[in-house]
Amino acid sequence: MATNNGSVGKWEVVKKGKKNSNPGGKPSGDKKSGGAPRKALTESNLLSRPPLVMSETLYDNFEKMAKKQNKEQVPPPTTESQNKKPAAAKPSKKTSPVNSPHPSASTHKSLEEAFKVLDVWELKQQLGRSQTLFPESPSVWVKDLAGYLNHKLNVPESEPTLSNHAHDYPYCLAGKELRGVMKGLIAQCSDTLPDFFDHCVSTMLRELDRQTDEPLHGYRVCIQAILQDKPRIATQNLPEYLELLRSVQNRPAKCLTIMWALGQAGFYDLSQGLRVWLGIMLPVLGVKSLSSYALAYLQRLLMLHANLTKGFGIMGPKEFFPLLDFAFMPKNALSSSLQEQLRRLYPRLKVLAFGAKPESTLHTYLPSFLSRATPHCPDDMKRELLSSMTECLCVDVQSLGVWRQLYTKHLPQSGLLLNHLLKSWKALPPKLQKNLQETIQSFRVTNEEMRDTVESQELLECNTLCQNLQVKMRSGGFPWSRLFMVLLVFIAGFIAQDIRSHGSFTDSRTAGYLHHSGVAGVSQQAWGKVTLYTKQGFSWLETNAPHYYSESVRVLGPLMEQGLEKAKSTAALIADNTERLILWVRKSAPLLLDWVITNTPDSVFQLLAYLKELLLLLHRDHILPALAHASRLLQGAWSSLQESCNGEVSVSCLQGHAVSFTNSTWLLLQHTTSAIKTWAQELL
Repeated sequence: MATNNGSVGKWEVVKKGKKNSNPGGKPSGDKKSGGAPRKALTESNLLSRPPLVMSETLYDNFEKMAKKQNKEQVPPPTTESQNKKPAAAKPSKKTSPVNSPHPSASTHKSLEEAFKVLDVWELKQQLGRSQTLFPESPSVWVKDLAGYLNHKLNVPESEPTLSNHAHDYPYCLAGKELRGVMKGLIAQCSDTLPDFFDHCVSTMLRELDRQTDEPLHGYRVCIQAILQDKPRIATQNLPEYLELLRSVQNRPAKCLTIMWALGQAGFYDLSQGLRVWLGIMLPVLGVKSLSSYALAYLQRLLMLHANLTKGFGIMGPKEFFPLLDFAFMPKNALSSSLQEQLRRLYPRLKVLAFGAKPESTLHTYLPSFLSRATPHCPDDMKRELLSSMTECLCVDVQSLGVWRQLYTKHLPQSGLLLNHLLKSWKALPPKLQKNLQETIQSFRVTNEEMRDTVESQELLECNTLCQNLQVKMRSGGFPWSRLFMVLLVFIAGFIAQDIRSHGSFTDSRTAGYLHHSGVAGVSQQAWGKVTLYTKQGFSWLETNAPHYYSESVRVLGPLMEQGLEKAKSTAALIADNTERLILWVRKSAPLLLDWVITNTPDSVFQLLAYLKELLLLLHRDHILPALAHASRLLQGAWSSLQESCNGEVSVSCLQGHAVSFTNSTWLLLQHTTSAIKTWAQELL
């Protein structure tokens, strides 16, 4: 078997020394993944180490079988032939049995053509031969599979991430028969799959080190086939892969290859994809050469998985707030276009971070939100922080306790939040308005205690805002129901006083007014007609109702039964369709909301902001002064009432005022009525 010196680029024949001490031809390097650590990660980038000893595969044993059994399974390559064709030999640890007699494969025009001409029957033969020679070495079988595929799929690669193709490219080009062979072999070698995955990644990285432009489609197909069934394999050694990624950070091609290989897990399992993105791609999001692919992968991942519930529990405050800073902080490591792309994904990331039970987790996010909400932070970020903190207070009751603990340490930030709550008070849920009462009162007490020791503008502003919020809490909307009740009580009292003063209803002014105006006569006539028609109607019903009822039952009974059956079936159909519609709305509403937020122009939000400022201006410059003037008028009226009652408002004084007011009102009504009556007579 030939090995690569690595320093001079020549090939030499490895002379056979001692006999393999492993019985049955089992290679010493072949161990099950459970008994040995995965070492392939660190082998790919340590160029200063001695040349790696290649593991025995099918090719070495072909040569041994030729010597032992005197059968030429695979003709051993000679030094002369290798010196003549050094570029055609493949510099990997293993080569397929077909690689020895044919060192180079013909290059196909496209990968689709290469898959079409691939001989699956020949692949089955080679794999069967490998399993016969190494019955207890499944790692050799899968490595021979990868080597064979990589040799046959000899098509130049466009770029390491294959961003211009589908997410499952190139595995999607494989035929049904080839996929069956690969899945069958992978199922037999399940214990060695973690090591085989690391082997594929490290082999791809070594090929990139040699800079031979050797295509790596075979290893890519094997990686996708593994992670399609077992995506958790990609996340078992994320810290080691992150260390490897940082060690080759100055080699973008190698970094993108690692990110592509690990990212394939996310296309089949959202939770594993998020773990890969948070553990591998987020730490290098600020690297210019890698940030574009990291965000493109995140966008494809979130668009591919419309149901975000499978990703709950992966992201916490530690991972969420760096994303918030990248999305909203200006002049960070991301370009403006990438930052805008991250902002479009931010709402879905926020849903993933808050998880399935935000009512019990949002209080852990409030401290970081509050510490970032400084008066000098950017406007977009300030709006997002205030909105998020309001959501925390609304959804998680524990957030109020956390805010009370952080109030004294974050006075400027608390002032911003108090001002936001004051401005949006009417839009807050009633539950939050009620829960805020105790918190605002505790802030008032804290402000009074701090006023003796600390004198600052922030403290004064917070105290003023707390006072205004308490005024908001005490004042409700306009009491229409109370006003109607007062009017009703006043009218009833007016009539009762009139009847009481005249001894009976017939002698009262109310009855006289009704009589003179004609209302009493009309009412008596109407009541007489109603009574007459009611008696006639009852007599008619007593005579004809039984007959018409029996006829109705005879004619309409069958029709009503049919209608009832149809109504039941229609109700069942409507219920079924309504349930489907509700499920569809639950599934589509978040996507529609994200689309509306993403595609709404900024001018609309600016217009809403201007309208809000206009309403605030009207409230501040017109409504509040009008209310203050009305309050002064009421205070003046109360003072006048006190003066008229000799300084003490008593029940007898109020009764006297009520009688006087009633008499004057009645006289005014009489004069007005007589004036209108005289005017009408003059017209006639």
